[in-house]
Amino acid sequence: QTDAMASSGLFFKDGKKRIDYILVYKKSSPQVEKRSTFEKNLRAEGLMLEREPAVTNSDIMFVKIHCPWETLCKYAERMNIRMPFRKKCYYTDWRSKTMGSLQRNMRELKSWLPRNPMKLDKEALPDLEETDCYTAPFSRARIHHFTINNKDSFFSNSTRSRIVHHMLQRTKYEDGKSKMGINRLLNNGTYEAAFPPHEGSHKSRHPIKTHGAQNHRHLLYERWARWGMWYKYQPLDLIRRYFGEKIGLYFAWLGWYTGMLIPAALVGLFVFLYGLFTMDSSQVSTAATAVCKYNVQQLSGRKSQVRYKEICEANETIMCPMCERNCTLQKLNESCIYAKVTHLFDNGGTVFFAIFMAIWATVFLEFWKRRRAVLTYDWDLIDWEDEEEELRPQFEAKYSQVERVNPITGKPEPFQPFPDKLSRLMVSVSGIFFMISLVLTAVFAVVVYRLVAMEQFASFKWYFIKKYWQFATSGTGVCINFMIIMSLNVVYEKVAYLLTDLEHPRTESEWENSFALKMFLFQFVNLNSSIFYIAFFLGRFAGRPGKYNKLFNRWRLEECHPSGCLIDLCLQMGVIMVLKQMWNNFMELGYPLLQNWWSRRKMKRGGQLMEHKISLPQWEKDWNLQPMNLHGLMDEYLEMVLQFGFTTIFVAAFPLAPLLALLNNIIEIRLDAYKFVTQWRRPMPARATDIGIWYGILEGIGVLAVITNAFVIAITSDYIPRFVYAYKYGPCTDQGYRQEKCLKGYVNSSLSVFDLSELGMGYSGYCRYRDYRAPPWSSTPYEFTLQFWHVLAARLAFIIVFEHLVFGIKSFIAYLIPDMPKDLCDRMRREKYLVQEMMYEAELEHLQRERKKNGKQYHHEWP
Repeated sequence: QTDAMASSGLFFKDGKKRIDYILVYKKSSPQVEKRSTFEKNLRAEGLMLEREPAVTNSDIMFVKIHCPWETLCKYAERMNIRMPFRKKCYYTDWRSKTMGSLQRNMRELKSWLPRNPMKLDKEALPDLEETDCYTAPFSRARIHHFTINNKDSFFSNSTRSRIVHHMLQRTKYEDGKSKMGINRLLNNGTYEAAFPPHEGSHKSRHPIKTHGAQNHRHLLYERWARWGMWYKYQPLDLIRRYFGEKIGLYFAWLGWYTGMLIPAALVGLFVFLYGLFTMDSSQVSTAATAVCKYNVQQLSGRKSQVRYKEICEANETIMCPMCERNCTLQKLNESCIYAKVTHLFDNGGTVFFAIFMAIWATVFLEFWKRRRAVLTYDWDLIDWEDEEEELRPQFEAKYSQVERVNPITGKPEPFQPFPDKLSRLMVSVSGIFFMISLVLTAVFAVVVYRLVAMEQFASFKWYFIKKYWQFATSGTGVCINFMIIMSLNVVYEKVAYLLTDLEHPRTESEWENSFALKMFLFQFVNLNSSIFYIAFFLGRFAGRPGKYNKLFNRWRLEECHPSGCLIDLCLQMGVIMVLKQMWNNFMELGYPLLQNWWSRRKMKRGGQLMEHKISLPQWEKDWNLQPMNLHGLMDEYLEMVLQFGFTTIFVAAFPLAPLLALLNNIIEIRLDAYKFVTQWRRPMPARATDIGIWYGILEGIGVLAVITNAFVIAITSDYIPRFVYAYKYGPCTDQGYRQEKCLKGYVNSSLSVFDLSELGMGYSGYCRYRDYRAPPWSSTPYEFTLQFWHVLAARLAFIIVFEHLVFGIKSFIAYLIPDMPKDLCDRMRREKYLVQEMMYEAELEHLQRERKKNGKQYHHEWP
């Protein structure tokens, strides 16, 4: 049995001492003295070490670390690790009896209801007893208070690994104040890697239903990381127990965000289907669903004969050419397909959905705070505070000559002078602005491409391309823009590293927050700059026929399609969102799979036999896996936060964004789970109480979403022009209501008239273009009409009213929803009261037992 325990790769050679941490170094490394000093000091601190050569590489040596019981207790007391000491009891006797009968009745009622398929079977998960116990900071003097049934299992594997990591971070390898810590030894090449081992293989020859789980890793794989579990709730307590609270909170947030996307996706799908079903029945809901044929008979100003027809039958309305040389005159009915597609996104439900998503974002964040409060209570993080972090080695090396007393520790430490900090911050901010200007330059290059390409596609020999040259221009422009985005992302990460290191942050958390903020700013601007251009600038400054504005006096600025710019915005968002999610999923799973496959291939090339793969110990299997990213969960959070921006910022133009995000996140949870369980080394189980800087970024995106959606509805869509026409210029003027017939004549009102003879291209007659300008026979030809100013005033008024209304609703909802549930507050207050009583009673019972053992007289009162 001892040999079997040792061969599993989880114990020392004696089969009794559990491996809590693994260090890896190369025998050829010249840092022998530092390594020997470091390991000698580790033994002096109470750790046990054992070396083991690698099976597949003769140059690799593994150092197995075991932390004995006495050392665990000493450092658990120093680190104030909370441990269980008694089962929880929340209520008094009469209330517990009442609640017990009520719970029995509810349990009987639930037995008649159909079973929730999303919940995991409780019998399939281990009994995590610490979630049902009162906890207190561990103390060796009061060790008798705690529930210690087995010393080997009292401290969980993640707690043991965290204690050993704490010791590795504070053990010296040379004489000197700053010559300590495993991180510095990893940076200077003394060690190749340091990681806690997995608890065994994630697969088993026997089914889990009949033989049970071999270990927690196997259980996580079967009940969480498998694709067949895509519809199940996540076992958050088990994730937290295996990977630590920081990773557990990430998956809790990701699951909460995914669940909250379900109502948003359903409402967005309803808005899309509403546009689909009303596409053929609505005659005049947009500029692409109805048209009035306008024929100018004479220049004398006689009244024109007007006849209303749907756009797909408007075969006599001529539109002005959309480009300079190669575009031909087109009839309005040729935009029938674009018109129908536009109506899918720009319909009567658009404003409602924009308001709904703004409120949804607030509800999501407010209820996440409540969910986080419950998790931090269940995971004993309420009273946990960040320890005083160590200084970064780069910071110490740079400012070792300037010292100041730390007000918390009372010890002298390196200090960064304010002028130096300010100058570095200014250089970093300048670098950020330079990179943002580089993004805008790339967007400008794509705009120039669109201006050049539209002339080429308009003269294309292939009839399909020539007919749909605007779609071809937009589609190729989106693909080029996506390739530029992905290329610049690689540059951004390197620049963000450089600028963050240039600032010399004091601690690792400051470095992570600064780096995360830069990466978010870079990628947010990179992803959304082209979308902002299409939403708010495309076609706004093109001019009018006969007096078009040109870029560099050469290329005519691009105009919106006769059906509006919304179709271009939808295409841009849809392509970028779908392609980026596919690329991210490949990089998250496909790239580690390829790397692990390549490492196994190199092992085979090195002459290793296949049977070695089967007999490899666990520490060597973990060494062949990929390490977790250097910046931890930053990439995971960044991807989801950028997706949250796509889901909320331009949702008025693309109501299917929440549905696409929901489908992606269902896959994302299992991809991340599979990656953490099978493809990555086990990360150090870190603690955290929230998601850090990302919550503030999410709140900022929620505010920006209200503003952008107000501008999209007011400026990009035709909602406001239709509204003004129905109540001011349509057949229902002064009648106080709006029906379908109230929009008859809207297109005729929104299309201006131009004399083709003024172009000098050999055309005669009149053409129409989207604008509110006077006709050529007017006393002030081509000047803005009164309707233009009415529409502009209505747009500005809508933006102000929409923003104030939505912000008021958001603030009111945030006020109504408390950050912590009331029952949780009561439980916390009662727990503090009961803990004090229990500690008093436990201490009294202990002293009475001691007195009885010594033969002394004892009493029931406090001695």
